[in-house]
Amino acid sequence: DTLDLAQNTIGDDTREFVVPAGHFFMMGDNRDNSSDSRFQVGYVPADYLVGRANIIFFSIAGGYSPLMFWKWPTEVRGSRILNFVH
Repeated sequence: DTLDLAQNTIGDDTREFVVPAGHFFMMGDNRDNSSDSRFQVGYVPADYLVGRANIIFFSIAGGYSPLMFWKWPTEVRGSRILNFVH
């Protein structure tokens, strides 16, 4: 199951991609509003990877920017803060 914030958007029904050897396909966790390999980013060369995500530092719901600090009391996902990535 995925969260579908809007019907019939450009992110719906993503086509099949063939990723070249030595590259990675990146996809954001907000599929309706992510600048990822489907759109602007393209395929990312393996040489560009410099580390691995180990921990979720901060997470905010509702599609709000973390800079909108006035939304934190109701939109911060407290259960995700400082969680290790498996």
